[in-house]
Amino acid sequence: MGSMLISLGSSSEKAMDTNQAKDVTAREVKIEMCNPHVDISSVDERKLIHKIDMRTIPWLSVLYLLCFLDRTSIGSARLYNMETDLRLTDTQYLLCLTIFFVSYCLFEVPSNIVLKRLQPSIWLSTLMVGWGIVMVLQGIVQNFSGLMAMRWFLGMFEAGFFPGVSYYFSCWYKRSEYGIRLAIFFSAVTVSGAFSGLLAAAISNMHGVGGKPAWSWIFILEGLVTVVAGAISPWIIVNFPEDATFLTEAERTVAIRRLQNDDRLSAAKEGLRCKDIKKSVTEWKTYLAMLVLGGLDMPAYALALFVPSIVYELGYTATPANLMAVPVSAAACMCTCAVGFLSDRYGHRGLFNLICLPVSAIGYIILLASRDAKLSYFAVYLATCGIYPCIANTVTWVADNVEGSSKRSISLAMVVGWGNLQGVVSSNVYRANQIPWYPLGHGLSLMYVIFAIIATVTLRYTLKKENDRRDRGERDEVIQGQEGGHSVNGCFGSVEEAKREKGDEWSGYRYTL
Repeated sequence: MGSMLISLGSSSEKAMDTNQAKDVTAREVKIEMCNPHVDISSVDERKLIHKIDMRTIPWLSVLYLLCFLDRTSIGSARLYNMETDLRLTDTQYLLCLTIFFVSYCLFEVPSNIVLKRLQPSIWLSTLMVGWGIVMVLQGIVQNFSGLMAMRWFLGMFEAGFFPGVSYYFSCWYKRSEYGIRLAIFFSAVTVSGAFSGLLAAAISNMHGVGGKPAWSWIFILEGLVTVVAGAISPWIIVNFPEDATFLTEAERTVAIRRLQNDDRLSAAKEGLRCKDIKKSVTEWKTYLAMLVLGGLDMPAYALALFVPSIVYELGYTATPANLMAVPVSAAACMCTCAVGFLSDRYGHRGLFNLICLPVSAIGYIILLASRDAKLSYFAVYLATCGIYPCIANTVTWVADNVEGSSKRSISLAMVVGWGNLQGVVSSNVYRANQIPWYPLGHGLSLMYVIFAIIATVTLRYTLKKENDRRDRGERDEVIQGQEGGHSVNGCFGSVEEAKREKGDEWSGYRYTL
């Protein structure tokens, strides 16, 4: 990861911001710059970005790896007689998967609201310690009801982490820099698939230690690691640029001005306003983005939860099945980072979805038609490498197109929450009575992928039409002392006031396509 982060500053300098151009307005935008008295001539922006990268991305990526590892380790534990020891039926096991996503979805928006009131270093760390304790307790449950309760609380604590970090990154990086950072962070999901298999294979050797089975130790040890990581995180996670003690005053000034020039409002200074919540829940593009991510998350969660089982049912025993999931995860990780980099560079988020999603669709078509284990294993690669890059890319797309920070916080939580709710579906479509080819699971996943393609085309088309309207001046506001504008779009004392009050609805704002 370190070598990749070194190059991020230079790649962001080359990013093409054509979709965010402001050439349609001749009005001068006078921005009240941060700390106008500070001398910033000695600050090298490229070195500054790298400094921020090294302080924010690596540790949060490790934490998300633990997050996803903890939620999906039940798939590996299943291969080590968990169902037999807890006397679970297939339906009960699927209910334990399902209940996680219910609480996960319910608590995402409230969690991001709390994040706005508390500091990220405190809130994200608290969530981690909470779900780490739940993981440990999950390892000592004795029956179905105990496992159900722990999965509910696991979803409740994990709910705020991904949308919280997605919002947090948007408070540090310009839109042309955001995608690759989120892709690296999100690639922890794919790496977790590799770690999950390797750890499960290693921990399985502890079967019988302390009188506990292998599956129990998987939960306990992974939970203890999470608790330790969460406990030290308040001293590692930095809050917002205004609070960054690892930067000099000049560096903090440059970091904030970069965001101002990219129409990013201050996260630390902007409080949560009721009108921001109202805008988020009534905006058309939020719901279209929810449809896109919903079409992606269902097959993604199905793969995360059931790839070991799919490989196992193709004729491999438990440990080899976990190990064979490792290269699938590695390939998905590389594709996710590549798409994040290219999407930043060329500035077309929706287009990269439309490139990757057909690859995933081909994978599911092969899985539906194939009755050959090797061909099906190859198809799993196509399905995974087509889906995972699009998830990070879509979340980036949402963050690109929502301004200011409070509204972005709520919108991200809504979109991510709806996507995660699809885990309820993915938890119930790979049924034991359809072993080994799972036609229902693969068929529904294919349907969701096609739905994501349709939603992506629709969102991209509607964003382009709105940009065209702004190009023609149809969204211009009335600015005091300046000619032109339409009163229906609002009347403001200055362009800066219009930007601050309207956010991405401001006539000079251009949506990323």
